[in-house]
Amino acid sequence: MATKYITFTELRALLGNRSRSAVYNDIDAGRLPKPLKLGGRNYWPLDETEEHLRAQRDGGA
Repeated sequence: MATKYITFTELRALLGNRSRSAVYNDIDAGRLPKPLKLGGRNYWPLDETEEHLRAQRDGGA
């Protein structure tokens, strides 16, 4: 199955419209996966992002 990638706007919506700086702070702290940069845009693998969010919810790193 092909991996679905989401844009920064879609990532923010998934996170309840968190601010740009809050999202990048979460990436730096390891609470969100690092993006894949294609051209001038960043994309996040949806399955990996959801896995990070589940880990946070369940008390993980």
